[in-house]
Amino acid sequence: MIALVDCNNFYASCERVFRPDLENKPIVVLSNNDGCVIARSNEAKKLGIKMGEPAFKKREVFERNKIKTFSTNFILYGDMSKRVMSILRNSSKEIEIYSIDEAFLKCYNEDLNTYGINLRKKVKQWTGIPVSVGIAETKVLAKIANHIAKKYRKSGVFILDNKEIIEKALKFTAIEEIWGIGRNHARRFKEYGINTAYDLTCIEESWIKRKFSIVVLRIAKELKGIKCLDIESQHKTKKNICTSRSFGNPTSDYSTIKEALSTFAVRCCEKLRKQKTSTSELRIFIYTNPFNPKHKQYYGTKKIKLERATNDNQIIVHEVIKGLQKIYKKGYIYKKAGVIVGNITQENQVQLNLFDQIRNREKYTKISKVIDRINSSMGRDKLRIATQGFDRKWKMKQEQLSQCYTTRIDEILTVKV
Repeated sequence: MIALVDCNNFYASCERVFRPDLENKPIVVLSNNDGCVIARSNEAKKLGIKMGEPAFKKREVFERNKIKTFSTNFILYGDMSKRVMSILRNSSKEIEIYSIDEAFLKCYNEDLNTYGINLRKKVKQWTGIPVSVGIAETKVLAKIANHIAKKYRKSGVFILDNKEIIEKALKFTAIEEIWGIGRNHARRFKEYGINTAYDLTCIEESWIKRKFSIVVLRIAKELKGIKCLDIESQHKTKKNICTSRSFGNPTSDYSTIKEALSTFAVRCCEKLRKQKTSTSELRIFIYTNPFNPKHKQYYGTKKIKLERATNDNQIIVHEVIKGLQKIYKKGYIYKKAGVIVGNITQENQVQLNLFDQIRNREKYTKISKVIDRINSSMGRDKLRIATQGFDRKWKMKQEQLSQCYTTRIDEILTVKV
């Protein structure tokens, strides 16, 4: 059997762990630059706050209902996620971390209900994060079980383990709520009169494959209890890595944009080295705010091919700055910038180049690894390339940022006895 463990309202729950005074009170977490709602507590959901709503449009609602708002604190959320996943790893021989707040586990216990309840209690006791547990024969059915556990079970655990219960759950699940069925597919299914997960299991497999795809066919088989999607314990290497941000304050200053893109390039390099890969293709972009008709609009992008794949900070930052010089235009107010690395290969499989003009690559690689070690122990960007700057005028607005309770010694909670 497969269990899906999903943290309930994860970002909001992380904030609540260190603010017990907010228990049973409405909370929302806002996106970059405090723009849109990206997480809500159950109390906020009941007040009609929807995902993706612009915060400025709901300011009066927030104040009237005393809704506590937070800026995204990714450092805190990432650390809390690691703590939850560490507990789950010790609870199963096979685990697939699917996202920051959910994971699939193989279950071996005969008493699945006790297993789910004990796992839920352990995560709550050790981290303060509430989770829901759905258990079934396949990953798609486990997703449905988890949805039911979260919405309708006080115990927070639901098991799909016999035909009668599975059939009821499938009839209860709308076609658009099935994991892997997107909006367009759901619309097409409804045109054919297929409105629920149960309806999908009644359709001929050959028809599904002909009208849709092999991916949808696998989902249909999983709904029937036929395993098609295995638990992927091994971490997949990313094919593309993107680091981008909207500026807290739009800017036309070249130096500010250069600092931002240099920092984004370094972030991409860090991610490449973490998964032991290199890149031979970069793309940078800068653009204005398309939602501001008062300003001139411009979208600048540049694709850069490297002579040899690398994950070195200095080489990639140098290429990014050269690219920026070609696409930057004066007279425009830029809202966002980013760096994308592609054509990723394993660092031990990099194709050598007889005409490589960059000397001392090994020296550069050693420097980057030393920087990684120091920044890992002393804090991000304690050592940095000069072009990354120090003022960070471009940084995001985070006016309601909570403390990094678990990762910064100066922000740790203090208890008065």
